[in-house]
Amino acid sequence: MRNFDLLEPKTVTEACRMLDDGEDVRPVSGGTALLILVKQGLLRPRTLVNLKKLEGANAITRDEAGAVRIEAMATIHQVETSPVVREHLPVLAAACHQVANIRIRHLATIGGNLAHGDHQSDPPGVLVALDAEVELSGTRGTRAMKLADFLLGTYETALEPGEMVTAVTVPPVRGRLVSDYLKFTTGSSEERPCAGITALVRLEGDRPVEARLAVGAVAARPLLLCETDPTEGALPRMAERASEEIDPIPDLRGSAEYKRHLVRVLGRRALAAAWKEACP
Repeated sequence: MRNFDLLEPKTVTEACRMLDDGEDVRPVSGGTALLILVKQGLLRPRTLVNLKKLEGANAITRDEAGAVRIEAMATIHQVETSPVVREHLPVLAAACHQVANIRIRHLATIGGNLAHGDHQSDPPGVLVALDAEVELSGTRGTRAMKLADFLLGTYETALEPGEMVTAVTVPPVRGRLVSDYLKFTTGSSEERPCAGITALVRLEGDRPVEARLAVGAVAARPLLLCETDPTEGALPRMAERASEEIDPIPDLRGSAEYKRHLVRVLGRRALAAAWKEACP
């Protein structure tokens, strides 16, 4: 591993200016993914920009309208244990609790997780199901986009040169949201997911008005299906449709056909669990 310079900005503006100084400059936060690639020689940056000392960059807040904003430097553990997330987005807390192990969760950040673009991760699929947006900051200003549009493929995102993820925001939920997250691994619980399934049922009063099924960790990007005015009988068809529309990546964890089967079975289970809680 060759030597590199380490810069430690205090503000987002300063960090963006440093990141805009050439292709060999990389941001680093928890380092749980990037530093492995550097040690393996897959990346050879001349400069690393340490984002961990940015001022106020790990806050988790909820505004008066009900939107939850998670600053990019919040660790996975902070998201998992945040009272705001646990009360208003329990499915996200549940998914973050299942990321790797407690050591990784104390280091890895939510912004780094999304910016890395690894499809085999728990949070992206859940956040896509929640219709989350990412905030991207660079020397040319700040912009926001849907996370579903930001995630382009395996290790591929819509980040432009000199940009960094500065926050992820989940919009207010109309009515009441009931959710379930199922993670499946082919080994220990600390492994990356072979499939991560998120089911959401939204109610207005006592009436279900929307069902969502998001499939993460199976294809290059999460798949999201939505059903308006859902019925219990329509839920298995949602899972079947997801298994047909997904484009699985075959690997050591399973073949494409095996992963389609997982999506079908776990999709039914997650939707059934959410529906049972929503409509007991």
